[in-house]
Amino acid sequence: MINRIPFNFAIRTMLVLLSLIALFHLLVLSGVIPYTITWGGKLRSLTQMRLMEFISLLVNTLLMVVISMKAGYLNPFLRPRAITLILWFFVVLFALNTVGNLFAESMFEKLVFTPLTLVSAILCRRIVLER
Repeated sequence: MINRIPFNFAIRTMLVLLSLIALFHLLVLSGVIPYTITWGGKLRSLTQMRLMEFISLLVNTLLMVVISMKAGYLNPFLRPRAITLILWFFVVLFALNTVGNLFAESMFEKLVFTPLTLVSAILCRRIVLER
């Protein structure tokens, strides 16, 4: 079933989603979007928010680079096995995050990020299965 998703579609969709997520995190960092609707509503200070948003941007960038290497958009500086392991890590991370988002205090996070992380898990799985 998952192999019916075209590889190039999965790649492009993930890169667009990750770009939009990075934009979202930048808007949270800049204060345009309140940080209280992120991280399950658990952040209690600006310092916590800055740290978590910085980590998010770093992780998003890493995933964008790894996906770009898998797609052949960037010359791989990692071995194919490392790329595969990183992508599997993100499949699991997105799947667990989907469950976590179901228990978020913020209705926005439940309604927007639960489907987003589920789709990301599916697309990353499709990407990692490509030979």
